[in-house]
Amino acid sequence: SVPGSSKSGAGAPCSSSSVDDSTTMPDRSSPRLKRILVAVDGSMTSFEALSKAIELPELTDAEIYLLCVYKHHSLFEASLSIGRPAQMDIPDKVLSEYAKEVVNHAKQLAADRGGKDVRGFVKAGRPSKVIVDFARDKSVDLIVIGTRGTHSDKDGLFLGSVSHRVASNSECPVLVV
Repeated sequence: SVPGSSKSGAGAPCSSSSVDDSTTMPDRSSPRLKRILVAVDGSMTSFEALSKAIELPELTDAEIYLLCVYKHHSLFEASLSIGRPAQMDIPDKVLSEYAKEVVNHAKQLAADRGGKDVRGFVKAGRPSKVIVDFARDKSVDLIVIGTRGTHSDKDGLFLGSVSHRVASNSECPVLVV
């Protein structure tokens, strides 16, 4: 006999008392996602992640944050370099400018694909840590990130180290595209 079934025979209707009225369906009228963070680094997979993320606000009216993180080079790291630039902050300036270009390009792609409420940010630091911290600080509801970035495994056999660390350490859900 199947638990909860009537003893009078198969196919007997369930009584209304077996339905739990204390649980209700979630209210889908209000947006569930308010802020979506898309990590972009100029790689094709990061722009594929952006394309996927742009579809989501159509369903939720979420704001999209674009974040490009460049690795800060300390004076110590620069001093270990074979070539020494005349100005020690040049590597950071170049990387910062490139990151701004990536964000501006991503904003244009988002606009071309119908993205409405899109903001761009550039930060220096260890990418996975900066992405996770930024998501927490901005109360992001979802992070969208590419499987591999610009310096990842070329064979595509493994999840990139940044996307893996973000997925492992984030307090919010992560969509890896």
